Amino acid sequence: MRLRSAIVSSVASDSHTWNLVFLHLLLEEIGFEVANLGASVPDDTLLSECTQLEPDLVVISSVNGHGYHDGIRVVRQLRSQPSLVNTPMVIGGKLGICGDLSPAEASSLIEAGFDAVFDDSSELASFTSFVCELPIRAAS
Repeated sequence: MRLRSAIVSSVASDSHTWNLVFLHLLLEEIGFEVANLGASVPDDTLLSECTQLEPDLVVISSVNGHGYHDGIRVVRQLRSQPSLVNTPMVIGGKLGICGDLSPAEASSLIEAGFDAVFDDSSELASFTSFVCELPIRAAS
């Protein structure tokens, strides 16, 4: 049986790495093989890696407060690729510069293409439950 795969990445404007290392280790503990793209990932690099690797999950994390705007932009690009249309994609962290996202902002991220939003007010258990409940894709 193959391990499920995940891509963990920051957005282009975010140079933080500790959040990515934490998520990488957490996903490995859950049973994922993780490709950690690191910090300040250009949109085209994220797009290229996702289309090449075709992961079972894409996790975008940001702690600089610009994840909301960067996330909307990048998820639309990812969802425009036929091979990524059904790939679960989540975003989390400090997504806005004014604190927690409003319900309307969280809805905008979902409408743009994310399957779930985990901002600073979210419990880690919510993220791990979401990830553990993902269906396992058949090997291609």
